[in-house]
Amino acid sequence: MAGNVLENNSVNVTGKILSGLEFSHELYGEQFFNFTLKVPRLSDVTDVLPVTISNRLFEGMNLETGIRVRIEGQLRSYNRQSVDGKNKLILTIFARDIIIIDEEEFVKNPNEIFLDGFICKHPVYRTTPFGREIADMLIAVNRSYNKSDYIPVIAWGRNARFCEKLSVGDHIRLWGRVQSREYQKKRGDNEIETHIAYEVSITKMEKVDNEGKLREKDE
Repeated sequence: MAGNVLENNSVNVTGKILSGLEFSHELYGEQFFNFTLKVPRLSDVTDVLPVTISNRLFEGMNLETGIRVRIEGQLRSYNRQSVDGKNKLILTIFARDIIIIDEEEFVKNPNEIFLDGFICKHPVYRTTPFGREIADMLIAVNRSYNKSDYIPVIAWGRNARFCEKLSVGDHIRLWGRVQSREYQKKRGDNEIETHIAYEVSITKMEKVDNEGKLREKDE
């Protein structure tokens, strides 16, 4: 599976379009646009996720704000230089297919992702003020034309303890959801800025050893 770049990074999300189409860039005559998608969790919380889509996919479709859609694609990353000259990792769901679905149609899991990649930053394990275990990792997932996507992932509980024992270069497969998270950053003396971070929250993961065997861990 790791050798197939179409299968090592798979996202399926269902939600309502939250913003209008905004032109992003053009490549070999193909135009790409960005919009945000409001995706419900199993709880009352929602995730607001960025989507990039080709004009060739939605030609003739009415992608107005509030329309409910199902998107299949990949979670991709790229670097953008900020005003202070630092590189910032940008994540977006790159759509490969989109369909408009009925408002009443039941979707069991509106936010699913599968990644097959390699740890490229040492996992950081910690506990929250409430005593919950958490671990952060950065995963490199191969893409076509010798490119890679670098995706931040987060694990909880037993998965977090499992991640603590992993090392840079380890091959892992994981399942979970793409989530958005607000955080605040101090700028200047009194100014507080609110930013949105995107990451993958792990629900299930496997470590693949050198012989191709799997060691599985559930949340």
